[in-house]
Amino acid sequence: MWLNLYSVLLWLGRPLYWLRLYWRGRSNPGYRQHWQERTGHITVPEQPGSVWIHAVSVGETQAIAPFIHLIQTRHPTLPLYLTQTTPTGRAQAERLFGHSLPHSYLPYDLPRYLRRFLHTLRPRALILVETELWPNLLSETASQGIPVYLVNARLSARSQAGYQRLRHFTCQTVAQLTAVAAQTSADAARLHSLGIPESKIQVTGNLKYDQPLPDQQVARALRQTWPSGPIWIAASTHAGEDEIMLAAHTQLRQVHPGACLILVPRHPERFAAVATSIRHSGHDFVCRSQGEPLREHTSVYLADTMGELSTLLGTADIAFIGGSLVPVGGHNMLEAVAQGVPVCFGPHTFHFADIARQLRQCGAAQQVEDATHLAVTLSHWLNNPLVCRAAGQAGRDYVQRNQGAVERLYQQFSTLLCA
Repeated sequence: MWLNLYSVLLWLGRPLYWLRLYWRGRSNPGYRQHWQERTGHITVPEQPGSVWIHAVSVGETQAIAPFIHLIQTRHPTLPLYLTQTTPTGRAQAERLFGHSLPHSYLPYDLPRYLRRFLHTLRPRALILVETELWPNLLSETASQGIPVYLVNARLSARSQAGYQRLRHFTCQTVAQLTAVAAQTSADAARLHSLGIPESKIQVTGNLKYDQPLPDQQVARALRQTWPSGPIWIAASTHAGEDEIMLAAHTQLRQVHPGACLILVPRHPERFAAVATSIRHSGHDFVCRSQGEPLREHTSVYLADTMGELSTLLGTADIAFIGGSLVPVGGHNMLEAVAQGVPVCFGPHTFHFADIARQLRQCGAAQQVEDATHLAVTLSHWLNNPLVCRAAGQAGRDYVQRNQGAVERLYQQFSTLLCA
C-alpha cells in the first residue's frame, strides 16, 4: 500500500520535476539535456549483462572511480554501466572515464520508467554508492531477480532518525538489498537499525581514503606562477557561506595583507551570484574561467570551473571545507588532508561526523563557528608554519592509515565479478 501511494504521488508530481529541471537549466544547461534518459530511454548497450553502478553526483562518482578502474584493469571484458542524477556527476564521469564507460541519467523512481530502462540494459547486478535507497528502484530490481549491493554505505544519525519515522516503509525497501558494504561500524549499526540483517552487512571502509592524488607537479607549477603570499581555499561553499568566507578574508588581510582566497562554490549555477558577492565585498578578484593570472594585488581567486578542485587544493596552505557553516552536513575533507593541507570546517559535519572527529583528534583539523573564529584560526596557522606543516602531515598520515577499502570491496564482490 505504501509503495503504491508513493508511486501515485510521484506520478502526480511529474510536471514539477520538469519545471524544476527547466528552471535549474537557466544557470546550468546540463539540466535541460538528456531528458529522455530520465524516463528510461537509453541507448542499447553493446553487451547485455552489465554490472550497473549508480553514483548520484560528483562525490559519489569520484569515490567509486578507483573501484571501477580496478574492475576495468582486472576484468577488461566485463561490461559496466554507470548512472548519475546530476549534470555535474555526469560531467565528472566523462572526465574520469571518457568513452571507456557508457553512462546515462538514472530514471525517475517510477515503475514505468524503471521497467523501460531495465528492459534495455538487462543488468546482471546493481551497485548503489552510499545511501541511494529508492523504493521503486529496489522493488523493480527485486522483481526481476537482479541482486542489489549498497557500497561505501553511510548513514548519519540525522538520516537514521528520518528513515525511522517511516520505519515500516523503510524496512520494506531495505529488505530488497542483497548485501551492504558499510564505511564504519557506526554506519553498519545504523543501517542494521533500519531492518537490514547483520548477516548482510560488512564493514569495508571508506573508498574516499583510496582516491588517487592529483599530479602534484601541476599544483606546484601553478603555485609558482602566483604571488608568494599565503593562499587559503574555501572549497565547496554553499549559499550563505560565501559572505562568511569574504568577511573572514577581510579580517585575515588586516594581519596578512598579501593573503589570497581561492573561493570554490559547490554548484556551477551559483558562479555568477558569487562573483557579484565578491564585487560587493570590495575585494579585488579574478575568475579562473577567464584565464586571468593572480597578481600581487589580487585578493580573491574565483574558481568558476569544474573538475579542478583537487589541483587547487594542492596549491593552498590551508583549506576550509564548505557545507559546514550552513546545515548541509559538510563535504569531503580527505581530498585536502591527503595532500598535506590542514583543514577547518564549521559545526555542521553530520555527513562526515566520524572523519571530522578523528581529524580533529589527530591535529589535522579545527572546527570554527563564524567568520572571526575562522580568521583567527587561519592567522594562527599562518603565523606558525611549523604547526601548520605538522597539522598537514598528521592529515596525510591519517589518510594512509585508513586506506585499503577498494581492495576489500573487490574481494567482497569477486564472485560476482568473475561470474
